[in-house]
Amino acid sequence: MIRSVFKGSGSALPARAVSNDELARLVDTSDEWIRERTGISNRYLAGEGETTGTLATEAARAALADAGIAASEIDLIVLATATPDCTFPATATQVQAALGCTGGAAFDVAAVCTGFLYALATADSMLRTGLATCALVIGAETFSRILDWEDRTTCVLFGDGAGAFVLRAEDVPEDGPGVLATRLHADGSHRDLLYVDGGPSSTGTVGKLRMRGREVFRHAVTNLAEVLEEVLKASGFSAADIDWVVPHQANLRILDATARKLGLPAEKVVVTVDRHANTSAASVPLAFDVARRDGRIAAGDLVMLEAMGGGFTWGASLMRV
Repeated sequence: MIRSVFKGSGSALPARAVSNDELARLVDTSDEWIRERTGISNRYLAGEGETTGTLATEAARAALADAGIAASEIDLIVLATATPDCTFPATATQVQAALGCTGGAAFDVAAVCTGFLYALATADSMLRTGLATCALVIGAETFSRILDWEDRTTCVLFGDGAGAFVLRAEDVPEDGPGVLATRLHADGSHRDLLYVDGGPSSTGTVGKLRMRGREVFRHAVTNLAEVLEEVLKASGFSAADIDWVVPHQANLRILDATARKLGLPAEKVVVTVDRHANTSAASVPLAFDVARRDGRIAAGDLVMLEAMGGGFTWGASLMRV
């Protein structure tokens, strides 16, 4: 059967690391307050010359090098972001130009923190149906540019970064590698719980992020547990079969609560929120790349990816590496 087979990953972070103590000198907060509520101790913030596009390109180059695949072989780039370099053209096309692989399809996907799962599902569909043969799937964000730095309840939660996968369409046996099952959802009725108060059509401005954290937490735990169960049912596996869960790195409490609800041991959950904070669409591929490079995720492992974000959007995907 034709599957989208994982070939390599890469990630990128801005040069500037910002600790909780440094943030406490800018806003009314403390290291203790942030750690207790979120598990975050550090994040990276984009500086001059660093954009969603430059971070995405760096992560893409790292993923191509890891896969041993030339940029010229890429005929599809799907980039998930809520913070594009400009309204148009798509940031994916700028990455394409920087890599020198023009000619294939390149476009952005907007599903906020679930964006990478939406991008992965889109690329998977195109690879399996023959619309593309080799794809870069990227999640990249510079959320620091849309934060209200006077709102201590939100500005401490987010960071910037990028992560990328290389996928190739390959004919594999049923028990072989590849993307096995994906489920995606959205519910726009909860828009006012997590949103940006601006946009080209509504205000003509970029706007700032607004969030009601307690309500988001409640929905996240329920929705993520349900979609993980859906993917397991669709794939024929059980929670006990999973080698690693790579969740969206929003908040350590959400990660712990979701794992407990599914009966997953904490040691199977990849956690990077402490060092990267919430990097939105970048968080899943960034965390995955960290776990691959430190030797945890290995060839043959069964890995569950999951995320929930503004919209609300949420989803999960099971992949054999």
